[in-house]
Amino acid sequence: MDKIWLKSYPPGVPVEIDPTQYASIADLLEESFRKHRAKPAFVCMGHAITYGELDDLSCRLGAWFQAKGLVRGARIAIMMPNVLQYPVALAAILRAGYVVVNVNPLYTPRELEHQLRDSGAEAIIILENFAHTLQAVPANTSVKHVVVAAMGDLMGAKGMLVNFVVRRVKKMVPAWSLPGHVRFNHAVAEGGRQKFKAVTQGPEDIAFLQYTGGTTGVAKGATLTHRNIVANVLQSHEWMDPGRHGRGEVDQFVTVVALPLYHVFALTVCGLLTIRTGGLGVLIPNPRDIGGMIKSLRGYAITTIPAVNTLYNALLNHPDFSQLDFSKLITANGGGMAVQEAVAKRWFEKTNTPIVEGYGLSETSPCVTCNPVTVTEYSGTIGLPLPSTEVSIRDDDGNEVPLGQPGEICIRGPQVMAGYWNRPDETAKVMTGDGFFKSGDVGVMNDKGFVKIVDRKKDMILVSGFNVYPNEIEDVVAKHPGVFEVAAVGIPDERSGESVKLFIVKKDPALTDDDLFAFCKTQLTGYKCPKTIEFRSELPKSNVGKILRRELREGRV
Repeated sequence: MDKIWLKSYPPGVPVEIDPTQYASIADLLEESFRKHRAKPAFVCMGHAITYGELDDLSCRLGAWFQAKGLVRGARIAIMMPNVLQYPVALAAILRAGYVVVNVNPLYTPRELEHQLRDSGAEAIIILENFAHTLQAVPANTSVKHVVVAAMGDLMGAKGMLVNFVVRRVKKMVPAWSLPGHVRFNHAVAEGGRQKFKAVTQGPEDIAFLQYTGGTTGVAKGATLTHRNIVANVLQSHEWMDPGRHGRGEVDQFVTVVALPLYHVFALTVCGLLTIRTGGLGVLIPNPRDIGGMIKSLRGYAITTIPAVNTLYNALLNHPDFSQLDFSKLITANGGGMAVQEAVAKRWFEKTNTPIVEGYGLSETSPCVTCNPVTVTEYSGTIGLPLPSTEVSIRDDDGNEVPLGQPGEICIRGPQVMAGYWNRPDETAKVMTGDGFFKSGDVGVMNDKGFVKIVDRKKDMILVSGFNVYPNEIEDVVAKHPGVFEVAAVGIPDERSGESVKLFIVKKDPALTDDDLFAFCKTQLTGYKCPKTIEFRSELPKSNVGKILRRELREGRV
């Protein structure tokens, strides 16, 4: 395959990376802990921990688990939002030779039970705000050790006030009872009296079971090895590097960690890449509270902000947005869902920095493609394959399609998962004979190697035999000044098989469906125009803010 995208690489970006640079993620962590000991690593609600403290705390917690007899390779779940305990738990598990199972704190007991049972997790670290969910899970899991954290842990004297407000004033901690649990700070203190045993790990050892959203049925665990994650951190680092050139005035890169770290995009780009570069991650526990988020970010000269389209849109529409300091902004990364042109243009007008859109999946650790960080305008593409990554656009028979023709995006590279956890049948369905992962996304590649997402195969709407892609409809409708958010789905139609339905959140209360029907007629060919419009006060979203079309399509919300 001719790697035509290489001719479009920015100067200085290598064609390949060397994933053997670190044998494991633990090696990468320890290098940063040595090099950046005195620097702040993460800050939450105004309280920071340094790289030296992250080193010490994670060693203690890792020693506690080792003292409990958990053997190498044991799975440990983390069920927390973006709080200081998360990076400590992450580093502890990986350094002690265990496997991280990331869990969405908003899961129901049913979803949590499935993930604990499927992964075989023997321990869980959970924020007390969500302990009632674990309490409701039947006892038929493998979990033997429960570590419960409170929001104010690791904040010293300030933590007592934080916990009081969270528990008593805001009443954010429902009553719970978990017999035999251990408090986070107690486990860390007790671990400090144990000897931490360094574990030699290799590239093929499992680092994460990263569960997919379950859009194709039951959520499956993507098995990500140390090599997968190390490779993707290095790929992302090399790709972002041109943006850092000539920025000598930046003493420490400051990354907004608003996307949840239990999601693979934030895990790699906000968490591990921040640590690799000795940066500071500003943790945002609740990114839905835009006002609170802006307050937390005041006073920081932001250099990197990875986010999804809905978060960029919400920030732009908040009256306090102008209080943020983007004078040293290098990169605004967009992923998780399509970045809409209207949002991208407004962001550039306000910050003078474009949203650099990329693409990835849980199964690819996650980054696959990205636009060059040196771009100056919206392209509507997801960019070029990263170093050491091959992208092949294929038809349903597995044949490569001509340039400019739509087909399934297939990916090969060191970041592609080892397979689905204990699901060889499901793994076989998504891997080709020549080692490519079949993404389930429809895309096209142009003659410069840039890839454009057309849509998810399963989201495509078939109107009278014509393929209609929701991304295109949403991008057009989002340009209407009265629209705040939009989702397009296909619904059954007696005449055309399917027709387009829009779900709209208004920006202008006076907006009517007739306004939108008329607008769409000027922008879209007849079969792409919506037949039905429903106004909503909000749209259902995933943990990273991606609009859930499936729930709208199936009428579940």
